[in-house]
This record gives sequence, C-alpha cells and structure tokens, in this order.
Amino acid sequence: MEEFFEEAALYGPLVINAIKALIVLVIGWIVAGFIGRFVRRQVNSHERIDNMLGNFAATIVTWVIRLMVLMAVLGLFGIEATSLVAVMGAATLAIGMALQGTLSDLAAGIMLVIFQPYKQGQYVDIGGTGGTVTEVTLFFTELTTPDNVQVIVPNGQAWGSVITNYSHHKTRRLDLTFGIDYDDDADTAMQIILDRARADGRIHTDPEPWVRVTNLGDSSVDITARLWCDAAEYWDLKFGLTKQIKEAFDKGGISIPYPHQVNVAKED
Repeated sequence: MEEFFEEAALYGPLVINAIKALIVLVIGWIVAGFIGRFVRRQVNSHERIDNMLGNFAATIVTWVIRLMVLMAVLGLFGIEATSLVAVMGAATLAIGMALQGTLSDLAAGIMLVIFQPYKQGQYVDIGGTGGTVTEVTLFFTELTTPDNVQVIVPNGQAWGSVITNYSHHKTRRLDLTFGIDYDDDADTAMQIILDRARADGRIHTDPEPWVRVTNLGDSSVDITARLWCDAAEYWDLKFGLTKQIKEAFDKGGISIPYPHQVNVAKED
C-alpha cells in the first residue's frame, strides 16, 4: 500500500501535467486555426487586397500561435523557454543547411506575396511555361495550361525567372498581318481591314485602329493592323476577325498568295 502511494506521489504530478499539456495543446491548436481563419477573412474582405496575401498572413499567424502553444506545453514539463530557444536555434541552423532550396522557395514566396507580379486567375508565362495561376503558396506556384495540364513551379525558380503577365493590364494590342498579291490594290485591302475593324464593337476607338503596309515580302505585300481591345476579348477577337477579313478579301477580289519561286533559265 505504501508503494502505491509512493508511486502515486511520484507519477501523479507527471500525469496531471500530461493531461494539462494535452488540453493546452488541443485548445491552442483549435484557437490557432480559428484565429488564422479570422485573419484570412478580414484581410480578404478588402477588395484591393489579393486573396494570396490573406492566405499568407493567415498561415504566418497560425503557426506563430502554434509555436507559442508548443512552448507553453513544454513549460509544463519544466523545460525553460531559453533552453528551448537555444535548441531551436541549433536545429534551425542544421535544417537550414539541409534545406537550402526549400528555404529559398520560402523566401521567394514571401517576395511574390509582397510584390505580387501575378495573382490567382491571371495568365502568365514564367520562364517559358505559360498557364493560368491556380494557386500561390509559400513554396510553389501552381499553373494550369490551356490544355488543362497542372504545372508546379517552385517559387525560387519563379522569382528568378522572367515573368510575363498577359492579364496585368485591362487592355491589349492585337497585331494582325495579312499578305496580299502584288497585283492587288493595297489601298482597297487596307480599307477592307479598317471597315471590318470599325464594325466590330470589341475594338476600341481610342487608340484608333492602325493599318499600314509594313513589308514587301518575296511573294506578298504585307499589311499590318494594330488594334486595341479588352484583354479578355483578345483571343476571340484574333480568331474571329482573321476569319472575317479573309472572307471580306474573297468578296473584294483581294487574293492571299502562297510562297512561290520563278525559275529563270540562263542561256549559254
């Protein structure tokens, strides 16, 4: 009986501390998640702030609180915060040496969140890979290509590459080049292009449509049209207007030549 009380006196405080630690850990973990979601909602509620920044802030707040909870739990077992900080410092150094690439991606992710060269839903080209931004995390950027293929780009590579954002501006310039036969009238062809451009409501009047002869090729006279439109209308306008102008050329007697060569025989 005496041994029972001795063991109870020995292990009783330890069991109580373990129960306290479990309660603190569970409640702290739940509270951290709740506060993180609250921060995300508050940041994302502002229209001028991108959701990517809200997600980043929520992640940071959540893990800072969880770290504080872990320190409190260890404190229940007599582990001082100063000792924990020293151990964490040494562990951080070792982990940092082993995970240099991952930490580089993390640092780049922070830079992407701060400067926001692209946002979710925008179409971008990152180092030669094009796609719509699906998600931006602290470590990688997820793109979806036009043929619905998922591409994961580490943030370190994204930040260190040339980024072309096709969706950043609300308007884009559409350049279309048409080759006509040397025997055709260039002014007539230019007027056909202008008429079709002015009749299409998707094309802006400011800047006004620009049509000029831009090149005398080997087999054709090249006419270039520079037209401004909303970025969202770019591809539909490009494909639709190309078809319309081809049909208008056919009706107007304007031919589009194919490359050809003339062989000249030299007499001896």
